[in-house]
Amino acid sequence: MKVVLFCGGYGMRMRSGASDDVPKPMAMVGPRPLIWHVMRYYAHFGHREFILCLGYGADHIKNFFLHYEETASNDFVLRGGRTELLSTDISDWTITFAQTGIESPIGERLRRVRHHLDGDEMFLANYADVLTDAPLDEMIDRFAARDAGASMMVVPPQSSFHCVELGEDGLVGGITAVSDLPLWENGGYFVLRQEVFDHIPEDGDLVADGCAGLAKEGRLVAHRHRGFWKPTDTVKERAALDAAYATGDRPWAVWERDGARADAGARA
Repeated sequence: MKVVLFCGGYGMRMRSGASDDVPKPMAMVGPRPLIWHVMRYYAHFGHREFILCLGYGADHIKNFFLHYEETASNDFVLRGGRTELLSTDISDWTITFAQTGIESPIGERLRRVRHHLDGDEMFLANYADVLTDAPLDEMIDRFAARDAGASMMVVPPQSSFHCVELGEDGLVGGITAVSDLPLWENGGYFVLRQEVFDHIPEDGDLVADGCAGLAKEGRLVAHRHRGFWKPTDTVKERAALDAAYATGDRPWAVWERDGARADAGARA
């Protein structure tokens, strides 16, 4: 199944200054950028055809893959001055690089790559800056069995703030952590059918127009995920993921976890 990745936004809250033109999906987590971690996640579940919706800082993304260094994340043997890789990351990936405009909203970016989907009835989409350990195969299977136009992964609120209940006299009636409220946030992982394009106008948005339009018709389903899910909207959030990677605490790297289980099973 093809995977559309939106990676053309400015990512202003991640930038360190006016001279910093690196797009957010290229922020580093360990030895690789965010977009690589997202793509490895999809590839682990067998989805290795990617369509990158480029915009701001596109050259950084192009150059990363054009000059990809396999040795940064794979074991290898140096023999006679030549490198022999023991494994590879992207040798079986197909990546389409599509310029979708500097200022284009997410929905418009999706519209501009529709022809790259080859009319596939179902496809995947992602913001390319959020990491999770969600069971993608389960998400896809549940959606495939439903008569709906789109599936959106939703997660509990991530805010550490508290909501305060106030009476008319100004007295506080209760305090509740946002994370404890019966609310769900858009998790940024989508399974879509071509039907979504019927609800996205020119310069429209995927969620505000596409998903909202389907929701009004009762054709949007949610996949609830209470496991690991971390956004990278700020430098602090990216730094936290980078620190976790350094200590080996990386639940989003399902390819490592499942690979270790397979090795253990083979030794048993």
